[in-house]
Amino acid sequence: MRILLAEDDEKLNETLVYGLTQAGFTVDACFDGEDALFYGEQNIYDIILLDRMLPCMEGTDVLASLREKGISTPVILITALGTLSDKVEGLDLGADDYLVKPFALEELLARIRCVARRPRRIVDEETRSLADIVWLPAENRLAGPVGNCTLSRREAALLEAFLKSGGATLSRSHLLLKVWGPDSDVEEGNLDNYIHFLRRRLKTVGSRLNLKTVRGVGYALTELP
Repeated sequence: MRILLAEDDEKLNETLVYGLTQAGFTVDACFDGEDALFYGEQNIYDIILLDRMLPCMEGTDVLASLREKGISTPVILITALGTLSDKVEGLDLGADDYLVKPFALEELLARIRCVARRPRRIVDEETRSLADIVWLPAENRLAGPVGNCTLSRREAALLEAFLKSGGATLSRSHLLLKVWGPDSDVEEGNLDNYIHFLRRRLKTVGSRLNLKTVRGVGYALTELP
């Protein structure tokens, strides 16, 4: 699960990143509202942990902007403002939960698990199909005309990006962002390697689908004649 953490207190930010990473999450962290909005707009996160009082742009403004853009990623507001009116305002803006500082990491983890269990995430993880393949995220299984196989985490993220694209050509930069996240220093050659791996997976299950190289742009998932 990939989490975006927006918290301007450097010590708390570092502590939360460490705790969340130890709990098995992939965490991208930022310290102001403008960065939080930019990262959130990429729509690659399972949950956003958003401090309410951020420099450059307040967390509530970030939240409102994300919801206006149709981004439904679950958001847990983290704040020192704990009055009833503060909570109601945050929830009315589209927050999925509201956690008042100070809090224990165990409570945050419990709230993350609670939000992740809600039906919205089930919709995101439902079976997807295209042409002659079926992708079952819950089972980590790709099914095709002649068999099944499992995918690595990055192979699965790459496949899902193509399945959600509606046949559009995806740029290399878009794929790097979707699969590795905004702060990764991964080399572009790694993308080529995973494209190769995914092509082999499609061949393994006997699919007619192919990852076509669009020179100078990126890749597209197309069906062979």
